[in-house]
Amino acid sequence: MTPQPTADPRGTVETVFRIESPRIIAGVARIVRDVGIAEELAQDALVAALEQWPRDGVPDNPGAWLMASARHRAVDLIRRRENYARKLAEIGRDLETTAPPEEPADPDDIDDDLLRLVFTACHPVLSPEARIALTLRLLGGLTTPEIARAFLVPEPTIAQRIVRAKRTLATRNVAFEVPYGPDREARLGSVLDVIYLIFNEGYAATAGDDWLRPALCEDALRLARVLSALMPKEPEVHGLTALLEFQTSRAAARTGPSGEPILLKDQNRRRWNRMLIARGIKALGRADATATGGPGPYALQAAIAACHAHAYTYEETDWKTIATLYGLLSARSPSPVVELNRAVAVSMADGPAPALEIVDAIATEPALRDYHLLPSVRGDLLLRLGRTADARAEFERAAGLTRNEREREMLLRRATEVL
Repeated sequence: MTPQPTADPRGTVETVFRIESPRIIAGVARIVRDVGIAEELAQDALVAALEQWPRDGVPDNPGAWLMASARHRAVDLIRRRENYARKLAEIGRDLETTAPPEEPADPDDIDDDLLRLVFTACHPVLSPEARIALTLRLLGGLTTPEIARAFLVPEPTIAQRIVRAKRTLATRNVAFEVPYGPDREARLGSVLDVIYLIFNEGYAATAGDDWLRPALCEDALRLARVLSALMPKEPEVHGLTALLEFQTSRAAARTGPSGEPILLKDQNRRRWNRMLIARGIKALGRADATATGGPGPYALQAAIAACHAHAYTYEETDWKTIATLYGLLSARSPSPVVELNRAVAVSMADGPAPALEIVDAIATEPALRDYHLLPSVRGDLLLRLGRTADARAEFERAAGLTRNEREREMLLRRATEVL
């Protein structure tokens, strides 16, 4: 069929490219073995589309057109490289002496390419900040200004992180592959952690004037869903997806008319998204069905979130089960933050006194030194114990530690309301 004209070909090009760019970059990266070069070739295909589509019409399958254009450029680049013949000879010798790793699917499958791109962008050789920026750029389809705005970081800083990340992957000869064997679990953990960090920055922003940044939550949830489809036999992938579905379901109820934070106990649960809760329950079921041992950290956190989702009121929450799940999580993945969350659950199940003992036991942990939620939780426990002066001081200390203006306002308001 002949390409058809469209009212806004440029807008169509940009929309299609944003949707298809992760797959295009992944497909090209398998040819050139360099994500930086792959992104450049994908951008070249975008420029070609911006030139041709307004003149010739949008093709019937615009994603395939962009992919073919980028791949042609990749092949041309390989052919132009002066050392192509030498590299080919080296590869030939390697193939003769090295057995190829077993792969679970056809290497020409585009989803396999996308999975390789996920693991490459989240490679442990990169810093966590670089992994986040590169993942949002290559897999989330965000521009450098969009990433900078999302994290309240100057554009040059984000640009440098992305450039350095690409350079590091190239100079360290990081293979464009999905790891197999013993390396896979550790590498998968890095991928899941990056997605969760992106989500958390959107769910409770560490700094700035807004408490929520929904776009980041949406990007993280989309990445988790993609990963679930690519790795259907990995229980922790489903566990993370379930956790993000449950957390996202509360978004509409977490802020008031002026953007002020609304705590869990005060949220209107009728505003929770039941469709997302249903998706979370389904994903958690897949995590349970694919697990070969006990549940992993993300599945445990999803189970905790499911307890909240099943309670139609705050008072109906099964806090004893939540406290038990936090105990399992603490044993599986020890962390002062997990212990702090366990203390909250214990306070609801057994009262504030035993919870305060847990909090005081971790109060000197270096990881919690500047963590504003420690004095916030402690203030709440002290208030329930009738120690109002101490509670006020803790709320004020928490307000001084947070870098988020909305959260600071809420904590100062709690301090002034303590009688």
